[in-house]
Amino acid sequence: MSADQTPAPAAPGRRTLGVMLLLTVLSAVLVLTAAGRTWAEGRAGTLDVSVTGGAISELPGGLALVGLAAAVAVFAVRGAGRLAVGALTLLAGIGAAAASVAGAGDTAALDGEAARKLALSGSAATEVSHTAWPWVALVGGVLLALAGLLTLRYGRGWPAMGSRYEAPTRKAPARSDTPGDLWKALDRGEDPTAG
Repeated sequence: MSADQTPAPAAPGRRTLGVMLLLTVLSAVLVLTAAGRTWAEGRAGTLDVSVTGGAISELPGGLALVGLAAAVAVFAVRGAGRLAVGALTLLAGIGAAAASVAGAGDTAALDGEAARKLALSGSAATEVSHTAWPWVALVGGVLLALAGLLTLRYGRGWPAMGSRYEAPTRKAPARSDTPGDLWKALDRGEDPTAG
């Protein structure tokens, strides 16, 4: 391929849009996968107990889904709407990260599981240990926040759905008295009797 035939680089808008989508999907995969894994383990008497991230807090997984929905919504809105989607994505990422950090050392859900297994209210788990999965969810939350920042910074330049996807607007039918004009209005899809 000669120098004259080198492909043009992708526009910065499309490149940053692709990065935002990649970050959003990757963050959702990390957070949702981590939320389904064991975050804390311990013992209740002679029984082993463990709880998943979703049992400790449903917030990280829920906010990851909000981020995925926002990534789809970014195509349907423009201008201020796109800034709102970017802000929502940023807040969802910060919330998912904060909830993951809060859940990393939480033992309330583990104690509740120990009480359920022993059928004794007020029982607490012993020999408690925590896994690395909350920190994986934290990384996912940070990536989602970065996707929100990209949307806020570059979102105005990203392509949006074309006008053909928008709801059609109705034109007022032209008033005429001749039968030929009435037929032409019908052919255009107008109702000459409306109004």
